[in-house]
Amino acid sequence: MTKTETDVKRQQPKNQKYAGKKMTKGRYIRSQMKRNWVGYVMVSPFLIMFIAFTVVPVILSILLSFTSFNMLQFPEWKGLDNYVQLFLADDLFITAFSNTMLFAITTGPASFILAFIVAWFINELSPRLRAIVTLIFYAPSIAGTAYLVWGIFFKGDIYGYVNGWLLKMGMITEPIVFFKDVNYIVPLCVVVAIWTSLGTTFLSNIAGLQGVDRSLYEAGAIDGIRNRWQEAWYITLPSMRSILLFGAVLAITGSFGFGAIVDNLCGNPSTDYVAWTLQHHLTEYMGTRFEYGYASAIAVILFAIMMGANALVQKFLSKVGE
Repeated sequence: MTKTETDVKRQQPKNQKYAGKKMTKGRYIRSQMKRNWVGYVMVSPFLIMFIAFTVVPVILSILLSFTSFNMLQFPEWKGLDNYVQLFLADDLFITAFSNTMLFAITTGPASFILAFIVAWFINELSPRLRAIVTLIFYAPSIAGTAYLVWGIFFKGDIYGYVNGWLLKMGMITEPIVFFKDVNYIVPLCVVVAIWTSLGTTFLSNIAGLQGVDRSLYEAGAIDGIRNRWQEAWYITLPSMRSILLFGAVLAITGSFGFGAIVDNLCGNPSTDYVAWTLQHHLTEYMGTRFEYGYASAIAVILFAIMMGANALVQKFLSKVGE
């Protein structure tokens, strides 16, 4: 068959219904949808739920951010007034924004890197010992005892372990109320956030490391890889890129959703608003003041920051192994 005849055959539609007709993009899409209609029916429940409870709320939140809305009256268009007020007239928002970025920059990368390093070292253990150590690391996430444990250790009286040790060694003369002292609130919350974030991310990294093809390491040794760090950069990380992206999304979500940790340890609000976050500010205007337009503007800013962080992480992970 000549080259010209082959090209003509490739251009002919596979669906006989469109034989003799020019296959446009719209017709091609419709033909594929009819051919794969069973698959679309199977995924339709998820698509409906996703559109109804994710896409639509995001769009409505963006629209409401340009209005004044209290749930009782029809929204009143305000344009950019909400955003101008946030950045120029709302000092507490600036505090919340600064604290959120501080928490995200410290806890996000730290928890992501630490989860991978711990998983990498545990993966080198024997199968039986690996299962036991994995359970030990993951158990706190299942039991949800993080706040109880840290609350006991840093209890603000003589019965707290840390205060007891410090008093016994003569380093302090009276107990420190750690979760009410502005000098300790942020560092302790950051440490607790990193500790509690290891659970699912750590477990997914273990699964990803187990799924790496072992023959790649033999091929890498032939190609010139000489140490474990080169193995990790050129073989391990590229092989589990999808798992790393999943862990990064969890780390980003956890680092920007810092409010629950502060509430459980320090109460709401924290002393002098030292740990006030965008999540707190959003909840304040939405659940207490019922200013849904203003709250929507805060939500849009938080959403934009998280999307930007996600884009940066994806760009970084695409460079892994190069």
